[in-house]
Amino acid sequence: MTTPQLSMETPTQASAKERRGLRKGLYIIPSAFTAANIGMGFYAVMGALRGFQLLEGGTDVELSRAAVHFDNAARAIGWAALFDALDGRIARLTKTTTEIGVQLDSLADVLTFGIAPAVLAYTWGYGAVFLDGSNAHKLGWFLSFMFLICGAFRLARFNVQATRPRVLAEGAAKVDKKNFVGLPIPVAGCTIAALVHFAPAPLSSHTGEWGILYSGLLMGLVALLAFLMISTVRYSSFKTVGQSRRSTRVAVLLLAAVGMLIWLYSRYVLIGLLGAYILYGLLTRLGSFVRYRFSAVR
Repeated sequence: MTTPQLSMETPTQASAKERRGLRKGLYIIPSAFTAANIGMGFYAVMGALRGFQLLEGGTDVELSRAAVHFDNAARAIGWAALFDALDGRIARLTKTTTEIGVQLDSLADVLTFGIAPAVLAYTWGYGAVFLDGSNAHKLGWFLSFMFLICGAFRLARFNVQATRPRVLAEGAAKVDKKNFVGLPIPVAGCTIAALVHFAPAPLSSHTGEWGILYSGLLMGLVALLAFLMISTVRYSSFKTVGQSRRSTRVAVLLLAAVGMLIWLYSRYVLIGLLGAYILYGLLTRLGSFVRYRFSAVR
């Protein structure tokens, strides 16, 4: 007959084991936000496709229902941007960053901010305006694909730059945490979503030349966003905001104010903020070019 062994575990060892178990549980939190990001991207794609199906009828009721689906798809991309911003920040704060989490986040961004906006721009915009098989329709296909492939390239370049920092002439490795090289793919995807949220009625509902004009402008915007993602234009990352006590208070107040404005006037505030951010990078690059040319002339 065997006698039960008594546990010789001390209170300190038990507390350490409990902390290790708690720390293992913390790894789930960032992955949960990433999973929510993927879920929103999937919902956005399905909502855009459902809205596109309703455009075949062409009645006012079906157009109104399609507009609701397009708006919901745009909202899903916006919520995904919030989840995408939280998962990395939570992982850094809790020190639970993992290699698989980094790769999963990139794959989620390809779906949510690459595929979903490309599909949304096609279904809400030029997909139903131009005749199937026409040159304009084929160009719309091409631009949506280029938006996706440029976004994937942007993510790949960001991952490489993060894991292999640029080595300076003096041999010290340095990563520019203040700026992004190229327009971030969440900003590009959210810009298309904000435009749809601003005017959820499909472009095919505009009769005559207005629908063609709006579709052409949308195609130009998609092409511009795709180019900016693979460009070397620098955009602020805002990662250094709130590092000091004073800047933290200001950042919290600004975040609260912007959050309330988005809640009350989302259709106007979102498109205004994203448009200002895109123009900021372009104007900064233009100012640097002008200063360089002026100094060269002197």
